[in-house]
Amino acid sequence: MLLRRPFRFRGCLVTKSERKAARLASTLAPSVDDKALLNLFHASNKPKSGTTSGLFKHPQMSTPEAFLPVAAATMARANYIVRRIVTAQDEKETQRIVKNIDRLSDLLCGVIDMAELIRHMHPDRAWVDAANNAYDILCEYMNGLNTDVELAAALDRFIENPSFNTLPFEARQTALIFQHDFNKSGVHLPKEKRDKFVQLSSNIISHGRDFLQGMHARKPSVTLTREDCDGVPEGSPLWKLYALKRGMRSSISVEPNSTEARRVLKFSTNDDARRKVYVAQNTSRVEEIGVLEHLLRDRAELAKLVGHESYAHMLLHDKMGRNPENVQMFLNSLMNFSRPRALAALELAKAAKQKRQGLPAPPQIQAWDREAYFPPEPLEPPIQLPVLTPGIAIYAFSRLLRNIYGIYLRPAEVDRAEVWHEDVRKLDIVDESEGVIGWIYLDLFYRNGKASGATHYTLRCSRRVDDDDAESDFNPGEQRELTPEMERQWVLTTEAHVSSAKVGAHQRPAAVISCDLLPGRAKEMDWQDVVTLWHELGHAMHSMIGRTEYGNVAGTRCATDFVELPSILMEHFLTSPEVLSLFFTNEKTTVSPEDMPVAQRAGSPFQAIEAHNHILLACLDQHYHSRVALSPHFDSTHELKHIQTAYGVLPYVEGTSWQTSFGHLFSYGASYYSYLFDRAIASRVWAKIFSNGPLQRENGERFKNDVLRFGGGKQPWDMVGELLDEPMLKEGGLHAMQEVGRWGVDDVAAGGPLA
Repeated sequence: MLLRRPFRFRGCLVTKSERKAARLASTLAPSVDDKALLNLFHASNKPKSGTTSGLFKHPQMSTPEAFLPVAAATMARANYIVRRIVTAQDEKETQRIVKNIDRLSDLLCGVIDMAELIRHMHPDRAWVDAANNAYDILCEYMNGLNTDVELAAALDRFIENPSFNTLPFEARQTALIFQHDFNKSGVHLPKEKRDKFVQLSSNIISHGRDFLQGMHARKPSVTLTREDCDGVPEGSPLWKLYALKRGMRSSISVEPNSTEARRVLKFSTNDDARRKVYVAQNTSRVEEIGVLEHLLRDRAELAKLVGHESYAHMLLHDKMGRNPENVQMFLNSLMNFSRPRALAALELAKAAKQKRQGLPAPPQIQAWDREAYFPPEPLEPPIQLPVLTPGIAIYAFSRLLRNIYGIYLRPAEVDRAEVWHEDVRKLDIVDESEGVIGWIYLDLFYRNGKASGATHYTLRCSRRVDDDDAESDFNPGEQRELTPEMERQWVLTTEAHVSSAKVGAHQRPAAVISCDLLPGRAKEMDWQDVVTLWHELGHAMHSMIGRTEYGNVAGTRCATDFVELPSILMEHFLTSPEVLSLFFTNEKTTVSPEDMPVAQRAGSPFQAIEAHNHILLACLDQHYHSRVALSPHFDSTHELKHIQTAYGVLPYVEGTSWQTSFGHLFSYGASYYSYLFDRAIASRVWAKIFSNGPLQRENGERFKNDVLRFGGGKQPWDMVGELLDEPMLKEGGLHAMQEVGRWGVDDVAAGGPLA
């Protein structure tokens, strides 16, 4: 008989409806607590008036005047811990040195982190001023400890003790991180240089604050004439433009970022008009440039003082990147691939400009052409979803957590005195087996005076507290400068939590998420708002799950170029049909891959230009933090022009100095590449771990147990290598960076997050 070609199975032999039913069966139904989140931001859930607590349930913090006595008592209490550390002699006390340094750090950061939050969020100027004062005082005290020779010597004794290598990895890792911080602070320098280090550190904090505040300063007005409005549609609802176009006024003066100016950028066919508006938007005052250059010079001087070639060399030493050369190699690999795609996208923009202006040949595309010919497209959900409110977004997020981690979110009662504004809501973070493991405060809406943008604040980290042995900080019978009564009155404390899943009692973490949604977004959010909120919730859950023995390595206290991985991974979940099903309050509604339009998967070709611009920003960040900042002739605008000319796809526009709008130069100085780097890793994690089963508990437990629970208590290259089953990554270094760079290039090719 004739041989038959064997039948090969292709796809699933079930109908579309059967596949939907199978997915539904694997998805946990929403609980009562999940459904309660839908009304989280209704007026009925505003904080209740009461007088039983202060900020974050600290009874001391009921008035702004409490900040200074709390700061003073905290420093007095810290002095006793410092004394205990530096006088440790016997084996028992020596073995406790890293534990006590961690306690010291937690005590100080508990007030510093609260002050950092309040000075950016509180609507009352008295609270802001008090928080600023406390923050400055405690940071100066902390800088002094970082250069304390006796404290560093005690830690060195602990690490040099033969028993050090027998300790658990987390204890050794925490000790080595503290030692690196001491060395980075120049603790082994002569006293006059240590004093200079403290002064430079204080200057950097001050310059950073001025730099961030300067970003919000009003720019000089720009004058528009009737000719500038050529091409702007008739019937503009903006009366100034209407009067100008109708000849009722010969010129108007508008702010560079006003709606009128943006309409000229988008619609005017007059190149000079668009250029004029663009230059006005992207020009900085001399004073603002001076603040940035002082910040960069002081960072460079500080790095040189402690023996590093540049600030980037100092900062990257303990990061996954390790040195600027590795980081630049990673960026170059992305640049080499993204540049041709960005140039191809610009050809489309040239054709559009040629057609619109009736030109005989394709013209040069300039930076001021962006809004007119390749504007950023608003992010849209892959499918039609129900009306998106903050409650819906958090409801879906909670359902995701319940499926993959066995954790869910629950509305918590909050006292008005506990929070800084009536818009703030509080969530219990509940583990199915452990109960409440932490809290997240949500401050999602815009208001005057509040810091702009989306931010995750770590308010309190997890750490083990039952073995603190705090009473041994004091000598028997001594007369205390800080009496027990004063300590109870002014030193902040937290409750210890006992869990069957962990040894000992732990301090539970608390985090704050801030966004700047317009008040109307309480009823309907943009998809970009949802993506941003899930990103920040990813950070917060890292803080909740990363519960370690030591607070200094808990949750998001890990390498800067690793910390974005959990948050970016959350964005990937929003591309999954199974996860999008969780947004529907009708639990029978499901979404399948067939429901996802091909157009939604492909993305805009102009995204390649945006991706290239992010790489350009990362290159600028590295360059600003190189030794070029030590030059007596350092000019940040000249260096901006140099970098944009070398790496950009659009020409530098003479007269512009937009570097003072790049706020990450302070908060992510020398590490802005982390966003791109972690996007590449997150894409790999999504593809290998979650893409084929985004709601499977097994996959979630793997990520939780291999990555999240360690916080910064394990080498990130080890975590990534084990999670992805790629042993060559565990050593890190050049080859590992090259490998991650290759992933990033693949993601761009596929139209992924870097595209």
